[in-house]
Amino acid sequence: MNPLPLTLALGPYDHTRDVTDGAIPVEGVALRTLNLPIEEIFYRFTLHREWDISEMSMGKYIALRSQDDPGIQALPIFISRAFRHSMFYVKEGSAIQRPEDLAGKRIGVPEWAQTAGVYGRGFLSDYLGIDLKGITWVQSGVNQAGRSEKVKLHLPDGMQYHPVKDKSLNEMLLSGELDAIMSARPPIALGKGVVRLMPDYQVAEEQYFRDTKIFPIMHGLVVRGPVLQEYPWVGMNLVKAFTQAKQQSMERLSDVTASHAPFAWMAEYANRMKSIFGEDFFPYGIGPDAGGQINVATLDAFCKFGHEQGICARRLSVEELFPKNVLSSFKV
Repeated sequence: MNPLPLTLALGPYDHTRDVTDGAIPVEGVALRTLNLPIEEIFYRFTLHREWDISEMSMGKYIALRSQDDPGIQALPIFISRAFRHSMFYVKEGSAIQRPEDLAGKRIGVPEWAQTAGVYGRGFLSDYLGIDLKGITWVQSGVNQAGRSEKVKLHLPDGMQYHPVKDKSLNEMLLSGELDAIMSARPPIALGKGVVRLMPDYQVAEEQYFRDTKIFPIMHGLVVRGPVLQEYPWVGMNLVKAFTQAKQQSMERLSDVTASHAPFAWMAEYANRMKSIFGEDFFPYGIGPDAGGQINVATLDAFCKFGHEQGICARRLSVEELFPKNVLSSFKV
């Protein structure tokens, strides 16, 4: 049988490169890879579905999934994960000294449906008890004006959300029009009049994980619905290949005999990650194992945040996010 030709758009990651460079084949698939900037991948695939398999913002995915969009299906392959306590920025000398002080303030966001923002607002509301409706939310590009939302929002009544087209968030923070910015990408004035609200953010992030078991999933891997409908075997074959690639990456980074990344003490850092998250410290899949439980806790919280914040048209369950034939392989 001739391999099925499919095109993948994905950023450059060590834990995926064994698939993208062909070292680990996807059984039955002839894979062509496009290496594009993340923002371009998200924009072109969300709006135009220009390729078959794509890295995708989980915020945009749950928005579309809640609208029962059959055009894409996610796989339990979590390309990028990051805690986001570092994403809160204030003007140097601000009276805002801790995240609790953000209650009732004016906060800028690049997109309401940005995945990092969903987790950040969930941290404020669920972990700190801050009323999101008491905050004035201003939407614009972080460093360039004119950015807009990519998905339809369903904002709750009383949520104060104001798009601004002619100024950047960086400008408005420096001018005093904003009290803070929440953004995965730092403002260009960081270190030049702008500082992180939580400079020792890693300590706070570790405690947040210990308290909640949430290890934020930023980007997933999605497949066009028509591909999975016609070739349902593609989903699990992708999961198997990318899981193997991730495992080999973790083994490389845990190896003390050579430098597999340009950092000192990488193997020691990998061991530290194991002490926090378990032996599989960057887990894929949904299931009863420790990594699967972390993913279920994370995705369940994310779906809750997404619905409460008006990104999802309805409350999604974790099981709705993935194809049934793929889920059954994890014995959910």
